[in-house]
Amino acid sequence: MTNGDDSQPATLFQLFADEYSREILLAADEEPRTAKELGQRCDASLATIYRRISKLQEHGLVRVHSTIGSGGEHKQLFETTIETLHVAIADGELELSVETRDELADNFTRLWENIRENT
Repeated sequence: MTNGDDSQPATLFQLFADEYSREILLAADEEPRTAKELGQRCDASLATIYRRISKLQEHGLVRVHSTIGSGGEHKQLFETTIETLHVAIADGELELSVETRDELADNFTRLWENIRENT
């Protein structure tokens, strides 16, 4: 994950060092979750969850999906985009690379699973 910003590795290290951010990433990696579910899982207020999600979204580590609940209410589900995270020390410098999931492949997989479940 590169965008030409020299401060990005330091910013990402700070994000990963934050306990709430890590818990959000781990919970959202298991399955897409609402902010309320993430708050319960992380034992954090919704304000804290939304602040962390905002930061994680800024760096492309979390994405949001809108859906409709069983009662017709609109819900936002958050899931991680991280496939792998690599940290290396080379020539006296820390290097960080993040590989994200291919959204198109994920969408195709979900579509195929829905077709299989409903036939």
